[in-house]
Amino acid sequence: MTKTEQEKKLFTKGKIHDVVIYPLRKFVDERGWLAELFRHDELEEEFYPAMVYISVTEPNVQRGPHEHETQADLFCFIGAGNFKLRMWDNRAESPTFRNVMTMFVGADNPQAVIIPKGIVHAYKNISATEKGVVINCPNRLFMGEGKREEIDEIRHEDDPDSIFRMED
Repeated sequence: MTKTEQEKKLFTKGKIHDVVIYPLRKFVDERGWLAELFRHDELEEEFYPAMVYISVTEPNVQRGPHEHETQADLFCFIGAGNFKLRMWDNRAESPTFRNVMTMFVGADNPQAVIIPKGIVHAYKNISATEKGVVINCPNRLFMGEGKREEIDEIRHEDDPDSIFRMED
């Protein structure tokens, strides 16, 4: 059995327990548009954002895969650009342990995705020429209060033999 065949046996395609997905609706008028990214009255308290940042990803560039030990991410993919988002349930105690879930999100399918701690995730800008914009509203401060803590990230992208692959 090849390594690729072994990897495919590790993960099963399917939904992942505790991942929350909701559409981002654009409210359009003559001035342009707006979209609500999150509301405290619609989120579980454990996912309340502690900070917000925006990133721009060049066409055909991937971020991740990585996971967090204590942090949950609330990614908002609303455009510009489109992304392939892949998540792997790496939580041994989860009922969907070893499930892999793939979504296509962004300008053509605006979505917010809450990714709880312990779920490996990566996204790739699949736009041919458009830079991709992602807003993240994590529930923990990067490097903690005053940036005095270790970074809460297990970077699987640094392992050339990682089992977490974007390709099918």
